[in-house]
Amino acid sequence: MYEWDEAKDASNRAKHGIGFAMAEAFEWDNAVFQQDTRFDHGEERFRAFGFIAERLYCLAYTMRGDNIRIISLRPMHMKEAKRYGLGKD
Repeated sequence: MYEWDEAKDASNRAKHGIGFAMAEAFEWDNAVFQQDTRFDHGEERFRAFGFIAERLYCLAYTMRGDNIRIISLRPMHMKEAKRYGLGKD
């Protein structure tokens, strides 16, 4: 179901302190989704804003067949939480 590049996972750990394996606990049912059209990556990319263990995260991903290919995972910024009505008021 999930896949990722190991070098990108290591880079994400160094930058954000989070490994892509944490995405397996992402709460998709309550997430807010946004297509990422900021750049032409040659594929459709999306961002999902939601919870992992009661903390808000931003998960960037694309679909590869039936698999979710993780591009980035980081804690959500407060301004994003407010924009999407997530978290504490």
